[in-house]
Amino acid sequence: MRKAALRFASGACLLGLSVSATAAPSCGARGIAVQVLGSGGPEAADQRASSGYLVWHDGRARLLVDAGGGVFLRFGEAGATMADLDAIVFTHFHADHASDFAALVKSSYFEDRNRALPVYGPPGNALMPGAVAFADALFGKSGAFRYLGDFLDGSASYTLKPQDVNAAGKVVGVGRFGDMQLRATAVEHGPLPALAWRVEIGGAVIAFSGDTSGKGDLVELARDADVFVAHNAVPVGTTGAAHALHMTPGDIGRIAAQAKVKKLVLSHRMLRTLGREAETLAAIRARYAGPVEFADDLNCYALHPARPK
Repeated sequence: MRKAALRFASGACLLGLSVSATAAPSCGARGIAVQVLGSGGPEAADQRASSGYLVWHDGRARLLVDAGGGVFLRFGEAGATMADLDAIVFTHFHADHASDFAALVKSSYFEDRNRALPVYGPPGNALMPGAVAFADALFGKSGAFRYLGDFLDGSASYTLKPQDVNAAGKVVGVGRFGDMQLRATAVEHGPLPALAWRVEIGGAVIAFSGDTSGKGDLVELARDADVFVAHNAVPVGTTGAAHALHMTPGDIGRIAAQAKVKKLVLSHRMLRTLGREAETLAAIRARYAGPVEFADDLNCYALHPARPK
């Protein structure tokens, strides 16, 4: 049953969807593009890397969003380098969104990076660390990988600069890197601190929902986005605790329509949604009429030519 579902999930053409994905590592060679490194969730059985995305600009990977299990491998397969990144942002620190971060930092030891690397994420609470505490738990003096502590204390070739982002109840500017502006807003993901991200770059806009019930200022964050990457982790009809963690397809369609996004890309596709693409699409179509694509690992969505500034 699962193998059949996976075969169905990889064949978006069965639904009559247009697929504009290009093969790695050509993503972003010209203009702006967003690449899905991990299209799955926390289940190894889905045979997908878990959450992770790259924003490309003229052949350079400038932003990494999340670094879940398998993203380390996909990052290399995509042709990205840690030396090129302007920043790393996290939606939250569940293992399927953050477990490959340490491996990527280790990889950077063998690259020629000589500028600070900002790392942004939500603040912590009793259940989950914030960005600063997460980095310290990995690389601090008592951290699991304290042998890599040079990357925090300033004695390596570059320094990690973790920062907690407080964005409750509003969309806030987080950082600017040349023509790339990062914005974030707090979203509901059960009891855990979580952020959704907006990237404005080269006249294009990309929004990432992360894991969320859809509550929060997500419509404003995704407003007029060229691509809205939304997480399709639960099926139609989900209620209760699972819905407090993840948007249903109906939620996704409503938010995409209200935000007037240009294209919707569905990622974080768990076993409970794989094989149910027709049902998911019908629920989204009840609200949103624009292009919809079901993501697979390494799919690349080009935004060139970028919109005029």
